[in-house]
Amino acid sequence: MTRRPGSVNRSYWALAQTILALAAQNLLSPIILFFALGLLAALVRSDLSVPEAAAKALSIYLLFAIGFKGGVSVSDHGIDANLLLSMLAGLVLSFAIPFAAFGLLRAMTSLSVTDAAAVAGHYGSISIVTFVAATSVLQSQGIASEGYMVAVAAVMEAPAILSALWLVARFAKPVDGSDRGRNTKGLWREIILNGSIVLLVGSFVIGFLTGPKGLADIESFIVSPFKGVLCLFLLDMGLVAGRGLRASAHQLRPGLIGFGVLMPVLGSLAGLGAALLIGLSAGGTVLLMTLSASASYIAVPAAMRVALPEANPSIYLTMSLGITFPFNLTLGIPLYLSIAQAIGG
Repeated sequence: MTRRPGSVNRSYWALAQTILALAAQNLLSPIILFFALGLLAALVRSDLSVPEAAAKALSIYLLFAIGFKGGVSVSDHGIDANLLLSMLAGLVLSFAIPFAAFGLLRAMTSLSVTDAAAVAGHYGSISIVTFVAATSVLQSQGIASEGYMVAVAAVMEAPAILSALWLVARFAKPVDGSDRGRNTKGLWREIILNGSIVLLVGSFVIGFLTGPKGLADIESFIVSPFKGVLCLFLLDMGLVAGRGLRASAHQLRPGLIGFGVLMPVLGSLAGLGAALLIGLSAGGTVLLMTLSASASYIAVPAAMRVALPEANPSIYLTMSLGITFPFNLTLGIPLYLSIAQAIGG
């Protein structure tokens, strides 16, 4: 049966209204408002700051709590084909997305091959805080999701780095006197032993081994305080993003800004396709879309510093943290949730 144009228009309008309603609700959550506070404070040059040691402690807590709870969920759920297929999908997406991002950057911007590859690598990897924000939105909406998605997040951290390096090796002209080979050992160490990856994976394994009983032993530490700690962490992220925007505003031409908004949407659609093939729930679909749409600002910058020291960090950090991160928090996650619900039900 053919749908009338008016019916199609009403469907699109209903979807748009749902997205806007979710975005408005998300914008009024403490998580987003603390990020906005930090962003505003940095833009108006307030002396508000979070001590570096405290910021690192907040990051350690979040990675520990996320990994541990994910491991417990997998222990309770059991290892099955869906888990393995989801991890494989995450691996493939992390490898593949940088190639699409690189092509889009070369078409939309005047970035050099090296800078475009470095930025593309960030968009193939993931932002664990964006993932947590999406999880919080699902919880507020009463939508269940597969607990093992944190394992998918872990496997999506590093593959994009290798894709970025291949792009540079394939398309960049050698620079006289440069020797990337001498950085290979340091790069692999940076990837495998990166603190965020070690803690996330290690906590996941411990949560898996100890199961629900282990969670019950430390529940008062990693469940109740979690959202409060996340608010403080996002306050610091807002400060960092605001300082980056203020310092790099002259480099943010329309093409780069457009890419920072368009690429997460395209990445989310790739995640949606993979989720539909696997058969994830609506909540799991939202999380895979969010992971595919997010951009790293922890693991990949650390690796790029070793592997591509000639790439401009003010570009790739500002893109991931100053443009894509706020977009995902405010509009992206509500968009992904609305699409997943529209398709799934």
